[in-house]
Amino acid sequence: MFDSVLLALDNLLTVNSMGFLVMGTCIGLVFGAIPGLGGTTAIALLIPLTFGMKEFEAITLMGGVMAATSTGGSVSAILLNTPGTAPNAATTFDGYPLAQQGKAGLALGAAATASALGGLIGVITLVAVIPIAKEIVLLFAPPEFFLLAVFGLCAIAVSTGGRLLQGLITACVGLIAGFVGYDAVSGEVRYDFGIDFLWDGVKLVPALIGLFAIAEMINLSVKGGTVAENPEMVKIQKIFDGVKVVFKNYPTMLRGSAIGTFIGAVPGVGGTVAAFLSYSTQVQMAKDPETYGKGNILGVIAPESANNAKDGGSLIPTLAFGIPGSAETAVFLGVLILHGLDPGPTILFEHEDVIFTLILTLTISCVLATLIVLALARSLALLTLIDVHVLVPAVTVVALVGAYALNSEIGDVFVALVFAVVGYWMIRFDYPRVTFTIALVLGEITERSFHQTMLISDQNWSIFVTRNISIILLVLIAASLSYPSFRRWSKKRRMRREGAA
Repeated sequence: MFDSVLLALDNLLTVNSMGFLVMGTCIGLVFGAIPGLGGTTAIALLIPLTFGMKEFEAITLMGGVMAATSTGGSVSAILLNTPGTAPNAATTFDGYPLAQQGKAGLALGAAATASALGGLIGVITLVAVIPIAKEIVLLFAPPEFFLLAVFGLCAIAVSTGGRLLQGLITACVGLIAGFVGYDAVSGEVRYDFGIDFLWDGVKLVPALIGLFAIAEMINLSVKGGTVAENPEMVKIQKIFDGVKVVFKNYPTMLRGSAIGTFIGAVPGVGGTVAAFLSYSTQVQMAKDPETYGKGNILGVIAPESANNAKDGGSLIPTLAFGIPGSAETAVFLGVLILHGLDPGPTILFEHEDVIFTLILTLTISCVLATLIVLALARSLALLTLIDVHVLVPAVTVVALVGAYALNSEIGDVFVALVFAVVGYWMIRFDYPRVTFTIALVLGEITERSFHQTMLISDQNWSIFVTRNISIILLVLIAASLSYPSFRRWSKKRRMRREGAA
C-alpha cells in the first residue's frame, strides 16, 4: 500500500497532472454553477480529450471535475436561488434567504468550507472502506432501497414547520409528478396526457430549474429591486465568519458528511437524496425547526457537507465491483474502461496506484475549489446588488439554455417553464417547495423498489422484518415519525417546569 501511495504521488506531482487537476477543478466549478449542466455533462464532454492521455492524467482531470461540481453549484444556489446541480437544491432553502438578508458572504464561506470538509471525510471513508466495500454494498437489496426511500419521505412530516397540510399537499403532487411515464416494472405508461415526450417521465434537473431558478426570477420581477432586500445591509466582508461557523457547528458537518458518504455508497440513490436527507435530518434534530427555510446557516452546512461527501461514497461500489453509485460515476466508469482499467477486484489488486491517484486528486481538488470560491466570494456576493431588470433576463436565459443543454431536447425547456409557473404559485401562496422536491426525487425509487420487493418475496410482506438492515431502517422510520411528538412533549414539560418555578 505504501508503495502504491508513493507511485500515486509520483504520477500526480508532474506539470501535466497538476495542470489537468487545476483545469478539471475550474471546469467543475463553472459547470456546477451553470444550471442544468453539472459534473455528468462536464465529464461526458471531456471524454474525447482524454483519448491521448495516460490513464492517471485522465483520472486527474475527471477527479478534479467531480470534486468541484457541487461547490460550484452552491454559488448559484445561494446567490440566485438557482441550484447549479440537483443536489444543490437543498442549499437554496436557507442559502438564498441568507443572501436576501445581505449575508451572502457568510453563506458562501460556510458552503465552501462544508463542501471541502465533507469531501475530505468522504475520501477518508473511501480509503477505509475499500477493503470491505463489496460486503457493505451487497447488504442492500430492493427491500432496503424501498425503506430507505420511505425514510426520506418521512422527513416531509417535519420539514415544513407549521405548514403540515400544505406540505402534504405539495408532497402528493410531487409523487404524482414522479410517477409520470413508464412504470419501471410493468412498463405501463401513466399520466402522459398523450404527449410522447412524457413517456420517459419528468426529468429532475429541468423541473428543479423551473421550480427554483425561473420561479424566483418571476417573483423578483414582480417585486422589483435586487436579490438583497436591503442593499445597505449586504455584508460581503463576512466570508471568513462562514468558515468559522462550520467549525463551531462541527456536529452538523460530521453528520451531513456521514449521511452523504452512506447514501453515496448505495447504488442508484445519488447525491440529491443525500443532500435532502441531510437537510431534513438537521431540521428534525434542531431545537428551533421553525427557523429553517428562513436563513439558518446550519441549513447550508448540512446539505453542502453531504454533497461532496457523496463523491467518495459513490466511488466505493464503482471501484469495488463496477456498480456506479451516481450518474457522475457511471460516466466515470466509461473513462476507466476506455483506458483499459476494469473496475472491480482487478483494479483493486492490480492498479492500486491508480486508486490512490484518484483519492489524492479528489482531496486536492476539494481544497482548491474551496480556496477559489473563498477568493472570489467578495465579488460574487455583489451579484445580489444587481437590479432585477438586468438580472432576471440573464438568469432566465442561462437557466433555459441549461435545461436544453442537458439532453438537447426542447421538451425540457417546456418542462422548466411549466414548473416555473408551479414554483411561482407555491411562493405566492406560501406552499413549501422542499416537500414537493423530496417527493419528486424519491417517488420513482420508492415505487420501483416496492414492486421489486413484492416480486422477489411472492407478495409476502414479512420480508421487511426478516432482514437485519430492513429492521434497522424500520426503527429509524419509527423514530423519525415519533420525534416531532417527543419534541413537543419535551417542550411542554419544560414550559410547565419553568411555570412552576
